[in-house]
Amino acid sequence: MSDTLVPEPQASIFDSVAKALGNDEAAARRVMLNPNLAKGFKDGKPVEIEHENIKQDACGCGNQAGACGCSEEQDDGIALKAVDDIGHATAADVKEALHQVIDPELGIDVIDLGLVYGIEIDELGRAIITMTLTTPACPLTDLIEDECASTLAGLVEEFRIDWTWQPRWSMEKITPEGREQLAALGFNFDNLPKY
Repeated sequence: MSDTLVPEPQASIFDSVAKALGNDEAAARRVMLNPNLAKGFKDGKPVEIEHENIKQDACGCGNQAGACGCSEEQDDGIALKAVDDIGHATAADVKEALHQVIDPELGIDVIDLGLVYGIEIDELGRAIITMTLTTPACPLTDLIEDECASTLAGLVEEFRIDWTWQPRWSMEKITPEGREQLAALGFNFDNLPKY
């Protein structure tokens, strides 16, 4: 055998689990995501354990709110949806990364400003971000898309921003952390006009 040849691919752990489960890829993904499911098999399939904490650990969105593929809304109102795969970013990972995308006008990140309405990771690992701006006339969409591209590079293969104007953004969508940052910059929320 020559040293210059690329070695043949080795079977992965996932391949072994799938083979043990009768080549059922969906069942193998669930066991890989939550090895506790492998504790007992009924009819050759992983058994769903009723213990609530274990089922929550299997959440693909990363927010600990249910089974993989859930569409749960977190406390901050951002809907996270993901199909989890080992080695793929979760919607929670994308949300955390978006804290680095700064609105150029206000100097606060798009998450704390409440501009992100939802994050979805599809089955191919692509991120779909539902986002708005403080006003539909805002000329900064290209700049924010470029910032998202540089922030998400290496985290997801591809991403898309679905710009939306419904529901309309308002100052109530700013998180408490965002309010603290704006107050540090001199914004006084008590003196702002109410609409």
